[in-house]
Amino acid sequence: MSLLASTEADLALWPDSARLTADGDVRVGGVPLTSAAERYGTPLYVLDEDQVRARARAYRAAFPDAGVHYAAKAFLCRALVRWLDEEDIGLDVCSAGELELAVAAGFPADRVLLHGNAKSPRDLASALRLGVGRVVLDGVGEITRLAALVPPGERQRVLVRVVPGISAGHHDKVRTGDEDQKFGLSLTDGSAQHAVARVLATPRLELTGLHCHIGSQIAEVKPYLAAQRRLLGLRARIAETYGVVLPEIDLGGGHAVAQRPGERGIDLTDLARRLRAELAESCRAAGLPEPRLLLEPGRALVARAGVAVYRVLAVKRTAHRVFVAVDGGMGDNPRPALYGAPCVPRLVGRVSTAAPHRVDLVGRHCEAGDVLAPAVPLPADIRPGDLVATPVAGAYQLSMASAYNLHGRPPLIATREGTPRLLIRREEPDDLWLRDLGG
Repeated sequence: MSLLASTEADLALWPDSARLTADGDVRVGGVPLTSAAERYGTPLYVLDEDQVRARARAYRAAFPDAGVHYAAKAFLCRALVRWLDEEDIGLDVCSAGELELAVAAGFPADRVLLHGNAKSPRDLASALRLGVGRVVLDGVGEITRLAALVPPGERQRVLVRVVPGISAGHHDKVRTGDEDQKFGLSLTDGSAQHAVARVLATPRLELTGLHCHIGSQIAEVKPYLAAQRRLLGLRARIAETYGVVLPEIDLGGGHAVAQRPGERGIDLTDLARRLRAELAESCRAAGLPEPRLLLEPGRALVARAGVAVYRVLAVKRTAHRVFVAVDGGMGDNPRPALYGAPCVPRLVGRVSTAAPHRVDLVGRHCEAGDVLAPAVPLPADIRPGDLVATPVAGAYQLSMASAYNLHGRPPLIATREGTPRLLIRREEPDDLWLRDLGG
């Protein structure tokens, strides 16, 4: 029996491998969540390896000729790096730390793109030392800084990040394609065109293409088509002005996944078909060869593969509300507090016949805003000791976690064919205290 088989919408939020057992437990990748919680403790993150690989293959099938680079900021660990390498997926990193972890895990640096609106000296030095494939230039000042580090006689391949003037995404805090924000170089004020001219005049840099990233959780194809048209328009003007035909354009990521019952993610097949058609038509009209398309999905590869498991610590009833407090919260998932990211909890580990009741699922941290899910239905008899699991937990949760209140960050296990494997251990008090030198 499939998990939450009463509705397809609920089932769609969980990994494909999820199964509901007669006693109310849930198996992910063949591993019961209750046994995983007993063995590894809670909070706990569970990642279905087969689900990650299936999503990687879906992208490769939809975009067979494109360069697909996983946005490592969504979540990164050494095992995931190996899975992506085996599935022919590149990487998009935002720091020397992400880059160095990937290379240490055996990932080829020449298949990595380095991002960042304010790259540190270490970021740039690591990129050149390790041989990163491309650096995405985010500001005019970065051109001189990077070029000064390139050894004589060598060239570093770069992309220029363009602000296309397109607003897309589910919240103001994740919209990165419109004007007057920290990322990229504007087409409107000429900053992007100026940067292109500077790069073309810099012998130690090789401009291979144009880049943009317009936001996150975008379910519609139209914003990507508009962004692609603007990049192609700039590419045509560069060819006319400088006689240089850039071989690549990068449309970033931000592809939506369903986070609530009834929501839909982006249709990969439709996205690929319409982008290819637009690409061919625009290039034919400009009399230019088609560039290679690059994409940077992050959440879309790993979000649905992840499940977070919590244990209920307290149930508090007030005059108007019921608060169900768990042993995690904003320390391991800050996104609900940051920008209202949805969270859909489910009781696991026992069967309840009690009617559902609206509760606020809250965390244990000392902030009134530490609310994982307001006004969500859970059984009215929920009690301390129960387990609650939330799907769509594979992206931007553990990667954004903190040790607030000196609660260590949770562990993460991978599941496959009934076998759990610990990929990231729990952060223990000793780990935190070792950084405190005592003065």
